[in-house]
Amino acid sequence: MSSPHGRHRAPRRPGGARKLATRASAAGATLALPVIGASTALAEEDTTYTVASGDTLSVIAAEQDVDGGWKALYENNKSVIGGDPNLIAPGMELSLDGPAEGSATDADNASYGTDTAAAEPTAVMPVDGSTPTAGYEASGANWENGHTGQDWSVPVGTTVKAAAKGTVVEAGWDDSFGYQIVVKHGAEDYTHYAHLSQIDVSVGDSVSMGEAVAQSGATGNVTGPHLHFEVRTTPEYGSAKNPITWLENHGVTT
Repeated sequence: MSSPHGRHRAPRRPGGARKLATRASAAGATLALPVIGASTALAEEDTTYTVASGDTLSVIAAEQDVDGGWKALYENNKSVIGGDPNLIAPGMELSLDGPAEGSATDADNASYGTDTAAAEPTAVMPVDGSTPTAGYEASGANWENGHTGQDWSVPVGTTVKAAAKGTVVEAGWDDSFGYQIVVKHGAEDYTHYAHLSQIDVSVGDSVSMGEAVAQSGATGNVTGPHLHFEVRTTPEYGSAKNPITWLENHGVTT
């Protein structure tokens, strides 16, 4: 399913202020005549945006031509979004041209449907019932410059889940990683799932946190069946960061 990007604009304010003007008649009397829109200001541009399912700050900023891009959009709406720019929820009202009114608690409630600020995790483990094997930056003959992710030993066919909500940006074959998926989360986080036996999503699909996206396998350069999981700052290899730290920062007990 493609990622919808909502444009929910408030109706423009009605223009056409009605004024009265006078004009002298031939007999010297005055006659009141209506002048429609004589000094009507242009209707004000709408400056808010309602977040729709699958939206990210970077996409909204690009489509709405926000000066300063997603970072400016986030800074103007911190009071609504909260401390993590990746966590925007459908229904949030974002200001496109200045600081927004609202609170982080409002954003949390929109995200989780609770009456209190979020204590719920915002990510999940990508596989259940797994045994951790090679960790991030592990050294050895299998990795030229250190291991770039976290491996979990699981049987072929184990369900692989999206660690957080996002949009699929890669889905297919890579020589070393075998069948792989890359999912974009917000502006600067991407998760990578490799050595898969089956891919159940396509590029452009929106996925929710915990949604099944693939099955684990032993494709590519492996010594046995497992899931290789990375967190990156770009969709490309070489931009990895510690995936366990990322999971823990999103409330996951690893």
